[in-house]
Amino acid sequence: MDSLPTSTDSPQPQRCFWCDSSDIYRNYHDREWGFPVGNDTRLFEKICLEGFQSGLSWLTILRKRENFRAGFAGFDIATVARFGPKDVERLLMDAGIVRHRGKIEAAIHNAQCAEKLLEKEASLASYFWRFEPSAASRPSRLTVDALRAMGQSPESVALSKELKRQGWKFVGPTTVYAFMQAMGLVNDHQEGCHVRQAALDARKAFNPA
Repeated sequence: MDSLPTSTDSPQPQRCFWCDSSDIYRNYHDREWGFPVGNDTRLFEKICLEGFQSGLSWLTILRKRENFRAGFAGFDIATVARFGPKDVERLLMDAGIVRHRGKIEAAIHNAQCAEKLLEKEASLASYFWRFEPSAASRPSRLTVDALRAMGQSPESVALSKELKRQGWKFVGPTTVYAFMQAMGLVNDHQEGCHVRQAALDARKAFNPA
């Protein structure tokens, strides 16, 4: 989120302040960001990619997302959990992704943690959505200033602590909050954004169980 607020004089639909720098960003914002997700593979992919984003821009990761999907077997949890040293070396040679050994190994490790979690839980979705904040705890108006100040929340801190307790890596509260924003656990489309109401409607129709 590193671009300037969208001008209200623009002929384009008004969007959130961070997403107007490229078509790929605009499409992601309009079609994905903030819409509720209940698919375990997509949830696992996103929490992995948020870990890879650490220290980088999300646009960098978004441009490499298809390469990540190819390298990580579509982020199928069971497959990634069984990646071994040869897979790590293969991924370190893949110029299409972020070649960071610690993050690659963390994604594999987190797949193993996800498998353990699924021994106790019906799905990742049912687990993650327990941390959805109540409407009463959310800001009354999502202005640009409010969003810029909102790098984490009590719920992202709580989920981060729980995941770390279970052994997950690269799941700090800021990373987890970005995950929650993207997967629709919070709707952080700012006031006036043309997607905000569609995301709210999608949440009303969504059953995370």
